[in-house]
Amino acid sequence: MARVTQVTERSLPLLPAKARPSVLATCFLRGAIAAGLGLGALAVLVMVLWISSPYPDSGPGGALRTAASLWLLAHGAQLVRPETLTGAPAPVGLVPLLLVALPGWLAHRAARDVLMPDEDEDYEDEPAGPLPSGWAVFGAVTCGYLVIAAATVLYAAAGPLPAEPLGAALRLPLTVALATAAGVWTAHGRPLGPLPERVPARVRDALLDVRTSAAARAAGAAVAVLLGGGALLAGAGLAWHIGIAEDAFLRLAEDWSGRLAVLLLALALVPNAAVWGAAYGLGPGFAVGTGAVAGPLGVTGTPALPHFPLLAAVPAGEHGSWWNWAAAGVPIAAGLVLARFTARAAVAEGWGRRETARAALLGAVLCGCALAGLAAVAGGPLGTGTLAALGPVWWRTGGAALLWAAVVGVPTAVGLRAWRLRAAAPRRPLRARAAGLFSWRPRRGRAAVAAGSGPAPVPVGAGGPADEEAYDFLPVGGGGLWHEDGAREARWAALKEASGGLMADIPAAGAEFAPRRPAPDPAPQTPEAPEALEGSPAPVPQSGPAPASAPEGRPTPEQGPHPDAVRDPKPHAGPGPGPGPGPGSASESGPHRDAGPDPEPYQGPASESGPHREAEPGAEPHPGSAPRSEPHPDAGPE
Repeated sequence: MARVTQVTERSLPLLPAKARPSVLATCFLRGAIAAGLGLGALAVLVMVLWISSPYPDSGPGGALRTAASLWLLAHGAQLVRPETLTGAPAPVGLVPLLLVALPGWLAHRAARDVLMPDEDEDYEDEPAGPLPSGWAVFGAVTCGYLVIAAATVLYAAAGPLPAEPLGAALRLPLTVALATAAGVWTAHGRPLGPLPERVPARVRDALLDVRTSAAARAAGAAVAVLLGGGALLAGAGLAWHIGIAEDAFLRLAEDWSGRLAVLLLALALVPNAAVWGAAYGLGPGFAVGTGAVAGPLGVTGTPALPHFPLLAAVPAGEHGSWWNWAAAGVPIAAGLVLARFTARAAVAEGWGRRETARAALLGAVLCGCALAGLAAVAGGPLGTGTLAALGPVWWRTGGAALLWAAVVGVPTAVGLRAWRLRAAAPRRPLRARAAGLFSWRPRRGRAAVAAGSGPAPVPVGAGGPADEEAYDFLPVGGGGLWHEDGAREARWAALKEASGGLMADIPAAGAEFAPRRPAPDPAPQTPEAPEALEGSPAPVPQSGPAPASAPEGRPTPEQGPHPDAVRDPKPHAGPGPGPGPGPGSASESGPHRDAGPDPEPYQGPASESGPHREAEPGAEPHPGSAPRSEPHPDAGPE
């Protein structure tokens, strides 16, 4: 094995484009080398055991033919034992699954290295031609491998364990083709598409769907749990019957070379024992002879098992005990793992309950198919008569795996998805939840009016507890806190709407806390008139003593117009030619201004320009003229 590893570490390099006649010849040679390495490894192992045996039954030719037969058995070919006690040939079809790993890995590596050449210092400066296509590599490597396999079948035909020609012609090419195709797929990065155009569109969409890949991963995890649990059950059974296993081991061989051969064969059958244990935990069990089945509920029929250490793990007894029924924990654990993987993918992809259930069901179907295939290759005959059936039945094992995975995995996946979504939902801070709880107010006024029933909303300023129900604009629940800017602006807007336009506009944030300008002390008017703002009438001084102060929020003539007042550049046309204000002029008192006596109009130069004309420089106002009334802060353009 060390020599095989050393040789395969440096694969056969692709020759430069100018030095090779064809790339396909190199691929063909790679396939032949891979088959020769596997055959040589088994031949070395068998020759070591034959040399170390004190009483060899045959010469070196028989040992080499036995190695060739074992190599064919590793590819799935069924062997035939012609020399039996009854004289009838007996088939040997129980394939050690661990033995299949060596030729499968070599064929996989041969196809992969053609499309992924190693970077070797000896060939860095030599130009290499374009890489061949995947189909060409697949065909060339497979053909090279099968040429060596055909020669091996002919060579082993004269040995003690020849291969059945029909079985070798069907199973051996299938094993090689699967391994080579896996190598080409690996070299291309294991892509999931695109698929050929001849594949139907629905099939392509189903195979490339996200749910399909998620279900495949979940099924793979469930199969791994089933195989691990089966291996654990087989180990527990072997430990329980350790005395029977030791007795069988000592009886099969007396020298150390024979016992080493028995030990190596038992290790090669460990994956088979794991599949048998999985079938046992699923319920159908496995056949231990023609008409005999071993399951959790007991053994039915009469078992006919050879004396082999690994077969000592088979439970005995017609009725199973409680620890036999505990094997049902293996499929339950597999269903929970499938549900966990499916729920994680559902949360990541945002699936609903139906999509999650469909993905879990698809994973259960894939898990059942995988177990059915493993059960089909894990068993086989070891003779005729009672030993013609050994191992689990593939369709029973696959159906039981599908049923367990669907019953346990589908509802658990839906429940785990809901739990993960609830756990991942953001939660409001404690302060916000407490504020929303204590700021709740019933909304009965506006809702009742909209529905046409219930009492009408109480007018503003009526007083009493009904006022709180009328002001339903306050934030309730978790919409926001009462002191936030958004809630403050909402209250101002609702109060202004309820006042009928009597309130001022909403002040900017922080404006209501700005210091107010104190009103100036009354002083004698200067002969020069101040410049009026553009588009606004010039102020007219008022006769008599000026007011000491103005109400809060109202401008004085000295302060100028209110900052929130809307300027109207159009002159107000009065009903008469006089300079006094007309009915629609700005001098009319608003709702918050007391109307005073109409002063006598002044017939001077200042009145000729109208109320909105600017005063000429140096013009003195008439002492008896009335001051121009300022527009209300809330008054808009007419």
